[in-house]
Amino acid sequence: MFTQIADRFTSIFNRFRGSGTLTEDNLKEGLREVRRALLEADVNVGVVKTFLDAVTAKAVGESVLKGVAPGQQVVQIVHDELIAVMGAADSAIPFAKAGPTVILMAGLQGSGKTTTCGKLARMLKEQGKRPLLVAADLQRPAAIDQLKILGGQIGVPVFHEPGLKAPELCARGVNHAQLDNRDVVILDTAGRLHVDDALMAEVADIHRRTTPHQTYLVIDAMTGQDAVHSAKAFNDRLSLDGVVVTKLDGDTRGGAIVSLRATIGKPIKFVGTGEKLDALQPFHPDRMARRILGMGDVLTFVEKAQAAVDETEAKKLEERIKKNKFDLQDFQDQLKAIQRMGSIKDLLGLIPGVGAKFSELNIDESVFRRYQAMIGSMTKYERSQPELIDMGRRRRIALGSGTSTNDVQALLKHFLTMKKMMGKMGDFQEMAARLPDNPHLTPEQLANPQAFMPNPNKLFARKDDQDALKKYRQERKRKKMLAKKNRR
Repeated sequence: MFTQIADRFTSIFNRFRGSGTLTEDNLKEGLREVRRALLEADVNVGVVKTFLDAVTAKAVGESVLKGVAPGQQVVQIVHDELIAVMGAADSAIPFAKAGPTVILMAGLQGSGKTTTCGKLARMLKEQGKRPLLVAADLQRPAAIDQLKILGGQIGVPVFHEPGLKAPELCARGVNHAQLDNRDVVILDTAGRLHVDDALMAEVADIHRRTTPHQTYLVIDAMTGQDAVHSAKAFNDRLSLDGVVVTKLDGDTRGGAIVSLRATIGKPIKFVGTGEKLDALQPFHPDRMARRILGMGDVLTFVEKAQAAVDETEAKKLEERIKKNKFDLQDFQDQLKAIQRMGSIKDLLGLIPGVGAKFSELNIDESVFRRYQAMIGSMTKYERSQPELIDMGRRRRIALGSGTSTNDVQALLKHFLTMKKMMGKMGDFQEMAARLPDNPHLTPEQLANPQAFMPNPNKLFARKDDQDALKKYRQERKRKKMLAKKNRR
């Protein structure tokens, strides 16, 4: 995500850091590079001009005359103004006080609209809502079947009546939601290959018949300025309440996500970061700004870790590690937790100073699947006593998992090395604090867990990261206490 523009900004800021003091000359040179980077990322020209004017107004003046550390000065100003351009966080959905909340989803074909409907329904269901999906995309034959499959996967009903036109179908879907005591209705409307009068007329008619509480436009982040033009057209006709930007896990340049709020004046509500149904996140402008500038996103990293690891199981694992009882079953559970967090390359991109260095690295993530297949081919005894697995057992495990005896040997070696390393760490909390922030790790070091241990830097070394994490933990603690109070 944003690899190219993040690399450009990292290079620009590094040049500032090596220039001694901030002067008007090197500021102008740096801002020219910033302008070039934004335009290459397909950011709207008008947005770039407004952004640079704001940065220049803040950077030039008394602070320049006094002379300051240029790197930190410019980074902070660019960071703050980038957040301002993308707008404040506004992902909350204002639910209706009575009756179902109707959410109309519009967009072009190929933007990921139908999948996003499923993702949003899943998210709302996890929040305790009872959503209903309405399959009203009658232009794409597979859209109805696709939505029914998605609904089945997440346990959300899908409403569809053959033979009806889309506006009537949506109106009946809302009525059905009221009768079925559903509190949210998500309307999956038809898309086109491009904005046309027929598309706009149909969506406008659906909007008039259903009077939705929220109207969201689904935009493909990889379409750049075309996304902005489409957003303008839809907003002029429907008066959007927000935008959902999809495919941020692809090779996107970032122009659409920077330009949208400034050009149409509507907030980005959510972002899609993958094909899986859990890959929909609330949009956080501050976190997105850090990713675009190559500064990582530690809060999202922490959230992914907390979502993937059960706290009770983590405490049990900590006790097993302290007692040196960590076995292959525990190892397999940790592999599954890592996979639930997402791809390794995406996770590295969230760590400050690490992601850009690994962007060109070809990390073989199939090793996780091979390891799990091999552990799955072992008996319970073998998982608890891996040091007793002899050559005969290795052959049987390799045959059962479709691997080789060398693969089994590599797994055992990796596991024993990790177990030895954990024994030396002593405490699971201490191990978490020793996560690397070392941009110079090689692929060979990555293959060896001990590569992480010599003089590790703190993951949250930056003060602003530490402050953000502190606030996040306080807010999480407050929500837990509130939830506990509500249960009483």
